[in-house]
Amino acid sequence: MDLPLSVLVMFPLLAAITPILAAAAGRLVRIPLVVFEIVLGIVCGPAVLGWVTPTGTTEKLANLGLCMLFFLAGNEIDFRRIRGRPLNSSIVGWLFALVLGVGAAFALAPQPAAAIFIGVALTSTALGTLMPILRDAGELRTPFGAAVIAIGAVGEFGPLIAISLFLSGRQPGVATVVLLGFVVITAVAIVLAGRGPHAGLTSLVTATLHTSGQFAVRLVICLLLLLVALSLLLGLDMLLGAFAAGVIAKLLLAGAPPRDKESIEGKLEAVGFGFLVPIFFISTGLTFDLDALLAQPLTLVLVPVFLVLLLVVRGSSTLFTSRGLPGADRRAVMLLGATGLPIVVAVTDIGVDSGDLPAGTAAALVGAAMLSVLLYPLIGLALHRRAPDGGVKPADRDVPEIAEEG
Repeated sequence: MDLPLSVLVMFPLLAAITPILAAAAGRLVRIPLVVFEIVLGIVCGPAVLGWVTPTGTTEKLANLGLCMLFFLAGNEIDFRRIRGRPLNSSIVGWLFALVLGVGAAFALAPQPAAAIFIGVALTSTALGTLMPILRDAGELRTPFGAAVIAIGAVGEFGPLIAISLFLSGRQPGVATVVLLGFVVITAVAIVLAGRGPHAGLTSLVTATLHTSGQFAVRLVICLLLLLVALSLLLGLDMLLGAFAAGVIAKLLLAGAPPRDKESIEGKLEAVGFGFLVPIFFISTGLTFDLDALLAQPLTLVLVPVFLVLLLVVRGSSTLFTSRGLPGADRRAVMLLGATGLPIVVAVTDIGVDSGDLPAGTAAALVGAAMLSVLLYPLIGLALHRRAPDGGVKPADRDVPEIAEEG
């Protein structure tokens, strides 16, 4: 097993240090936890101090952490709140962003294939990263939060579809057939899971919730890995399976008593945000190609260029969904919608591995995505607080108005 002692010690140490750093910085400014995880990964990794070297085992654990991040995002989404106009307008907005992003990428990329990778990366929204930020701010059940979640759901699922269709190495026709097969299998699973109330399953969940059995957690992890395995077996991106598993798990456990559901969510978040997800973000820092980024001044200049393009391409497309919100909130939604990282990492990894995307360009894209996670939520939430309803408690806001419109 290629797991050196330094890795075994440093990963949990860095994961434990980051909340302390975030809490200390929070006295001045609230910085997302993932920023510290990535930065510490860069500093302690081969690019700077060389204390930790990524291995095959850490790569597998990081992939599992990324899958868990997408699972938690799928599990968190309440489609009843975003159905109708928010979801439909988010889909239209994402398609607009895809056309705009690929068009802008052709002006920067040396080859058409590289432009496709860049364009798809520019359309992503880091919903899994934004969810904890929205939850901590008490915005999950507000019209503002509903708009961000609708945008984020499409901003994660849309790029995954594009990866499966255009970046998988298959002919588009074959890729479409395979993807439709996966969609059919997933749709059947969603329908069966939603038929509830699954009395026998709910009883077993309740009976083992506070025992060593932990059936709910075991069932969810099994479901996650089965759908990830199915995605890989079909040659699709593993994150499609992870996202779908989150949606199905939410439906399967919907019949559990509220207190049990709250307990299950806490356990899953403990496994995800307490263990697996930090490994992904720390590994992102460890594997960040700082040398490729600094090799040429022109490559370094691409970082602010891509940061602006994320806002222009993805941010502008959010205006389709945020209609009806105050002006400050629309600008805030634009910034939050332009926050990207996990999909950017996934897309650039595929591009570099296939030889279509230069390592320096990939590093610049990931660097811009890191800055977007640092800056855009920070500025966006500050703008939101200045909106006319920014001080209203979530419970007092009219959520159904945006969720049901249209």
